[in-house]
Amino acid sequence: MKLTTVGIDLAKNVFQVHGIDEHGKVLVKKQLRRDQMATFFVNLPPCLIGMEACGSAHHWARKLQTMGHTVRLMAPQFVKPYVKTNKNDAADAEAICEAVGRPNMRFVPIKNVEQQAVLALHRVRQGFVKARTAQANQIRGLLGEFGLIVPQGIGYIASRVPELIEDAGNELPGSFRVLVQRLLDHLKELGRQVQELEAQIQAWHRSSDLSTRLAQVPGIGPITASALVASIGDAKNFDGGRQLAAWLGLVPRQHSSGGKSNLLGISKRGDSYLRTLLIHGARSVIYRAGQKADPCSWINAVVQRRNKNVAAVALANKNARIVWALLAHDRHYEMGYKKAAEVLWPKANRAATVHTTTSGRNTTDCSGDHEVMARQVRPWLTKPVLSGAPRVRVSDRGANQQIPSGTAAKSCTHSPNVREQSSPSRCHELRDWHRGRSCTPEVLIPQPKAGVLQWAISLGSADDAVPARRRVQAARSWRHSMISSAPSRCPIGKFLAPK
Repeated sequence: MKLTTVGIDLAKNVFQVHGIDEHGKVLVKKQLRRDQMATFFVNLPPCLIGMEACGSAHHWARKLQTMGHTVRLMAPQFVKPYVKTNKNDAADAEAICEAVGRPNMRFVPIKNVEQQAVLALHRVRQGFVKARTAQANQIRGLLGEFGLIVPQGIGYIASRVPELIEDAGNELPGSFRVLVQRLLDHLKELGRQVQELEAQIQAWHRSSDLSTRLAQVPGIGPITASALVASIGDAKNFDGGRQLAAWLGLVPRQHSSGGKSNLLGISKRGDSYLRTLLIHGARSVIYRAGQKADPCSWINAVVQRRNKNVAAVALANKNARIVWALLAHDRHYEMGYKKAAEVLWPKANRAATVHTTTSGRNTTDCSGDHEVMARQVRPWLTKPVLSGAPRVRVSDRGANQQIPSGTAAKSCTHSPNVREQSSPSRCHELRDWHRGRSCTPEVLIPQPKAGVLQWAISLGSADDAVPARRRVQAARSWRHSMISSAPSRCPIGKFLAPK
C-alpha cells in the first residue's frame, strides 16, 4: 500500500510519525530521531504531510518541500479537537494526520528564510523595548522609596535621575547612588540596542519594494510595513481584506444563537504585535486629523460619533484591508483613490462649513454642493418618467408637494436640526447628504399611479450600469417609502448600490 497522508508531531530530539493510505488504513506509526528524519522522508514517495505550526515547523516544511512532498502547517488549536484520547505523542501525530485531510481546515502559510530573519529582528527589538521599560520602572520605583518622584515618561529618567544622584541635599547613601548609576548605564545600553535594531529594520524596509509600498498608507511606517510583509507573505493566501482583518483580530467577536446576532469586542486573535502596531499607527492618524479639523474626513466623522479607541480600531481594520489590496493586486497606494462606481457616478467636491446647532453638536452646511450633486449622482434618477405624469417633491421633513412635471431637482431645504429630526439615511447615493450635514436635497419621484414598472424601465437606457431588474426593485422600494412618508428611511441603497 502507498502512503498518502503523514502526520508529524515535532519535538527537539524525538519525532512521532503517523501515516495512512488513501483508505485511512494505518501503515506507519513510529518514532524517529532527529538524524533519521531526512533519511526516512527522502525515500518516501511524494505525499501530504501535516504538522503543527510550532517551533522549527517552517524549517522542516521547507526541507520536506525540497524532497517533493506537499506540506501543510496548522494552528495547534485547530488540531486539538481531533485528539481522541489522553495527550501523548502518538495521539497527537494521529490527530495531525486526521486534521490535515479535512477539506475545510485552515492552514498557515510557510515562511521563507528572509521572512523569519526579519521577524527575528522584530522579536528581539520588542524584547529590548520591554526590558528598557522594565528597567526605567525599576529605577523610578527605587527612587520613590526615598521620596524622590520622577514623572512618567522614559525621557525623564535620563534627564532628571543624574541630577538626583549628584544632589547632595537628599538622603541617598553612597552605595545606592552607585547602584542607580549602574541601572542608568544599563538603561542607556538597552536604548542603544533598540536603535541599532531599528536601523537594521529600516535598511531592510528601504530595500523591499513591498514594504515601501505599504509605508505610503497613513498610519503605517517602516516598522509596521516590514512586520506586515514578513508576517503575511503571499497575500493571495487570504480570500480578501476581511479575512486578513479577522486574522489580525480586528473584527468583532460573535456570540450569536437562535438567529440573533450578538457582536462583542474585537476578537484579539492572531498576532498581537501586528495588531498593536496597526492600532498605534491609527492613533497617530487620529491625532493629526484632529489638528486639521476637516469635517468631511472619514476618521473625524467616526471620532465625533464614537470613542477614540473605537475609531482607532476601525481605522486599523481599514488599513489592514488596504494592505491586503496593495499586496494581493500589486498596486500602489493612491490618496484620492475612488471605486469604479464612484467614477461612473462622481460626487461633488466636499466643500463644507461647520456650524454649531442649538444642541451644541457640530454640523456641516453643504449648501451649494447639492445642486451639483443632484446632477451628478445617478442622472437617470431625475430623467422624465412619462409625459404629463405628475411628480412629487420629497423634502427632508417628508412633506409631499405637487410640482409641475419636468422640474429639475436642484433646491435644498436648510434644516440645522435635521440630525435630531430623523435617523441617518441608509440610501447609498444620499448618504453624504445625511451624515454630518445640516441640509438634505429634495429628490423628485413619481406618484404611485404613474406605474412603478414603466417608471423603472424608463429610468435609463440599455447601456446604463444598473440592470433593469434592480431598477424595478428600486422603484418598488421607493414607492413604498413615499407612501409611508418616511424618505429618510428609504432602503433603496441596497438595490442601487453597484455589485
